[in-house]
Amino acid sequence: MDRAQKQDTIEALKGVFDTSGAVVVTHYLGLTVAEMTELRGRLREQGAQLKVVKNTLVQKALDGSAGEAGDALFKGPVAIAFAPDPVTAAKVATQFAKENDKFTVVGGLMGRQVLDKAGVSALATLPSLDELRGKIIGLIQAPATKVAGVLQAPAGQLARVFNAYAQKDAA
Repeated sequence: MDRAQKQDTIEALKGVFDTSGAVVVTHYLGLTVAEMTELRGRLREQGAQLKVVKNTLVQKALDGSAGEAGDALFKGPVAIAFAPDPVTAAKVATQFAKENDKFTVVGGLMGRQVLDKAGVSALATLPSLDELRGKIIGLIQAPATKVAGVLQAPAGQLARVFNAYAQKDAA
């Protein structure tokens, strides 16, 4: 990789760290190509990505903003999982790590905050952005449905009363 390619990679990594909700740092030593492809597919389904990175380029991209704790995450064969939603990449990576012994979650970065393995696991237990949106819409719609039912009930009762009087008069 020549100097220009390295600079392009550093700029791309800066973009990843700036636009991602959270970046999950993983070790993938011993995974087969099929297993990596499966992991990439799972991440892609959820709108996330996996990228194998060179540690020195990541440290240059971070430019010391994550501190020594952040730099310590990038040792050995490292891949990063990232998505705009902070929860998605953490959920998929944590689930895959439970299923595969060769894949481990080392930690993560959320903005400039460094997360350890437990922090990433805690992040993975949170509901995703889409789930939260669904819950909020459900909460908003529930009162509207109740209001419509309350407003409709007196009219229905009045109609039944008129129908009862009509049947009584016809009889």
